[in-house]
Amino acid sequence: MSTPTTSLRGARRHFSARPVLFLAFAFAVMADPVSSVAYAIEAALRSLNGHLALLIPTMGLVIGIIALVTLNYSQLVAAFPQGGGSPEAAGRAFGEAWSFLPIGALVVDFALTIAISIAAAGSALIAFAPALASLRIPLALVLLVAVAGLTWFGHGGRLLFGLMTISFIVIGTLVLVLGFTDPHSSHGHAPITGSASPALIAVILAFPVAMALATGTEAPATSIAQLGQLGEQGKRRFGQGTLALTIVIVGGLTMGLTVLAVHLHVGIPGADQTQISNLAKAAAGSGALFGFFQIASGLLLLAAASSSFQAGPGLLRALARSGDGSLLPAAMGRTNRHHTPVWAVVVYAVISAGIILVAQGQEQELVLVYAVAVFLSFLAGLLAMARFTYRRGSTVLAATNLLAAIVVVFTLIINLLRGYPLISMAATALVAAGLFWRWVRAGRPAGLEAIEREAEAEE
Repeated sequence: MSTPTTSLRGARRHFSARPVLFLAFAFAVMADPVSSVAYAIEAALRSLNGHLALLIPTMGLVIGIIALVTLNYSQLVAAFPQGGGSPEAAGRAFGEAWSFLPIGALVVDFALTIAISIAAAGSALIAFAPALASLRIPLALVLLVAVAGLTWFGHGGRLLFGLMTISFIVIGTLVLVLGFTDPHSSHGHAPITGSASPALIAVILAFPVAMALATGTEAPATSIAQLGQLGEQGKRRFGQGTLALTIVIVGGLTMGLTVLAVHLHVGIPGADQTQISNLAKAAAGSGALFGFFQIASGLLLLAAASSSFQAGPGLLRALARSGDGSLLPAAMGRTNRHHTPVWAVVVYAVISAGIILVAQGQEQELVLVYAVAVFLSFLAGLLAMARFTYRRGSTVLAATNLLAAIVVVFTLIINLLRGYPLISMAATALVAAGLFWRWVRAGRPAGLEAIEREAEAEE
């Protein structure tokens, strides 16, 4: 029997460990949306043809939509605290076959996240060392192989990812403070590349491109499955707390950098530059803080790529290990002694390398197709939650879910009208249809909707 003293010590360890665990979990999970700040603001400005006056309302709309989706995903976490995310929500609401839409969307989104994060990390290095510009594609491929290689040796990077996220937030905050109080310089000329009239239409057409900031919203809803040391209530709190903290940090950092860009008149960057690097240089000069900012952003982008290098192959492994109803070849489920699904990592590395080559290592080319797949996953989850809340008689919550779903549909439509995002949509449809066909041939085995929870729980 434990004494009161030992019980008190155990309780102290329990309560002191929980905040540390939460911070490590939350900041690791938000690596993807925080890293998206490195290219999302520039993407919006390019879509606005360089009209800085419209950048603040555009990014404000982006953050508002992300907040609405986040509010609804908080409900999803409450309903599925074991970590099923949108695949489980869609499967339980509409039938198992509907789980394939968000599953296909996530498979594609992980590959795009790897590619765009690696390309953006390369751009961050080139902006810091312009001599590397001629090596953009080889540099991106070397970074890709390096991240894939590190993934090969295990998945224990949560704390490291969290530290990279915190470092970027701290250095980004320093840049903001310096930029507003004592900037090094202000760009005298921000190039205008086309018309942005009428302004309202320009903003409506521009904001979907910057919705890349929303791509990490799904992560807390699925990643909580990794927290096996917590009960359902603990997972629910961690998931909802991470969602709330993410929208506060990503929203604050994004709007701060957006306002600073307008304040310092930092517009569309030149060749082999990025807007965020020009912004940091205008705020802090080309000294140590600028160097730290570029290094921190590059490492954070590599952390986001590494996170998807864990999640994507993990999902393929789960699909290959689903018992008699295995939907992928057995090789996708085989792991090495570090529990890494080797061939699944190779598949994602090859696909991501192909995407990088097609885009010529330019992250701004990839932004155009990036936010489509994950928004299909959002749509499936939001419609599922609308059905659940309506069945429970919660008309206000159902209306909130439907409003978010309508906004997501509108965002998808505007993005698809650009043409290029149809590639992402087609890839999602092909993956979902292929998995569905394998599922039917296997006799429609039960439990498919929980595949994302199983994939995360194995990490």
